[in-house]
Amino acid sequence: MFAITAGRCAPGVSLGLLVFLLSFCGCGNSPQNSSGQPAKLRIAMIPKGTTHQFWKSVHYGADQAARELDVELIWQGPLKEDDRQDQINTVDNFITKGVDGICLAPLDKNALLNVVKSAGKNKIPTVIFDSALADPAAAVSYVATDNYNGGVLAARELGRLLNGQGKIILLRYAEGSESTEQREKGFLDTVAKEFPQLEFLSQEQYAGATVQTALQVAKQLLVKHGDQVQGIFAVNESCATGMLKALRDAKLAGKVKFIGFDTGEELRGGLETGEVHGLILQNPIKIGNLSVKTVVASLRGEQVEPNQPTGEMLATPANRTDPAVQALLVPRQL
Repeated sequence: MFAITAGRCAPGVSLGLLVFLLSFCGCGNSPQNSSGQPAKLRIAMIPKGTTHQFWKSVHYGADQAARELDVELIWQGPLKEDDRQDQINTVDNFITKGVDGICLAPLDKNALLNVVKSAGKNKIPTVIFDSALADPAAAVSYVATDNYNGGVLAARELGRLLNGQGKIILLRYAEGSESTEQREKGFLDTVAKEFPQLEFLSQEQYAGATVQTALQVAKQLLVKHGDQVQGIFAVNESCATGMLKALRDAKLAGKVKFIGFDTGEELRGGLETGEVHGLILQNPIKIGNLSVKTVVASLRGEQVEPNQPTGEMLATPANRTDPAVQALLVPRQL
């Protein structure tokens, strides 16, 4: 190897050759592109799905952060929110491609754990957003709504609307989805502690990954319990939208007290007409923005918080026009 002395090159080594050697042996502080400029960090962002309006708003926030930090954002996720293997393969492919960092909303808290650990072994930090892993230590940070508290807010509003008495339904989302499991737990715990006279007609049915599967399950529930049910909580956008459609078909919309989670065109319309009595809102733009900023901070050697809550809010027909509510009720999208 050529010797390099302070202030000058070794005898016989030209300045141009020295620059080449430094580049070849990786002595620089950061990777460079073909023009010799430092290459942009490449951040892969993998949502649970790409069709729900929630994810489009997460994408908007992530894109904002990527532009601000001048990093490359690669957005890719499953079309449907029940394709665990597709999401695992997507993470694996990004590891193989050697991205600098990953932001991931795991479809399943257990199924995605090993591939996140694999990213860590390959020196690729992962920020988990929206829905936690079974082992939080596998990621550098968790950015999300306090989903348990979201369930608490839903239970308290439904209990208030029913004056603490009545027969209710909890429509779940999907097994293994940590975010919605926390919403369900918060709802069930609060009903048991604060509204013991509320009686469950059903609390174990899962709506599945799409509005259509949710609609079919909701129709079956209303055929069985429609003459008794007085209150319903549905725990995510597709689940709540399917239930709203089923209530309309059964001529029960507005008659049954109905709380949903997340927003969307159908749900906002229901809030305006009084067919939806409450929506628990998240801040998807903040979730996307903070996730990208956190993984970049980690790559730059900065200390990041292991848990970063992004806030939740109850929207009702009465407060839906408030500016703070509107900002979350109609979030911007890509």
